Amino acid sequence: MLFKQRWDLTKAALGALLIMMILLTAGCALIDRLQAWKQTSEEQLTEIPPDTDELTMPQEGLVGETKEVVLYFSDQAGEMLALETRAIAKVEGIARATVQELLAGPSVESGLLPTISVGTKLIDINVRPDGLCIVDFSSELVDNHPGGSLNEELTVYSIVNTLTQFPTIQEVQILVDGQKVESIAGHLDVSTTMARNNDIIEEW
Repeated sequence: MLFKQRWDLTKAALGALLIMMILLTAGCALIDRLQAWKQTSEEQLTEIPPDTDELTMPQEGLVGETKEVVLYFSDQAGEMLALETRAIAKVEGIARATVQELLAGPSVESGLLPTISVGTKLIDINVRPDGLCIVDFSSELVDNHPGGSLNEELTVYSIVNTLTQFPTIQEVQILVDGQKVESIAGHLDVSTTMARNNDIIEEW
């Protein structure tokens, strides 16, 4: 009888030990899975910084690519528009990027003169499905303009001709601080939409 009781106690101890080992093994496996999940989660969080605006992230297929655009500036005599070709980063908002290049002025190597008043900023640009491009500039476009009918014509058509190089743009409406204006310097009516003017472009 004593032997049987000892054997029963031994079996009970072995059973308890086996259960503890199973629980310990399962617990280790669970811990391993939790650690792996945590590591994966941390890696995913570090892929995109929390404050990143996805609209400003580089677009797939555009990184490192460039597009050649045409910019119209004044010739050295200040009488006609002359073109400068420039390779810029290829982006979805190519019209906006092109106007920014126009505001930056001609390259030194081109020998051309700027047509946009100093300090002018691009406020907004919108290309409508009907081919109209509405481009809005800051008040410096008017306030800092040197004046003169020819200078005004060069300013206006440097904008219009630069934008109408794109097939989706047929006409341009110039705004200043979000409002239509009668003119930039008192000579040329810009209150309505304007089409391309090839007559003012210098022949090569």
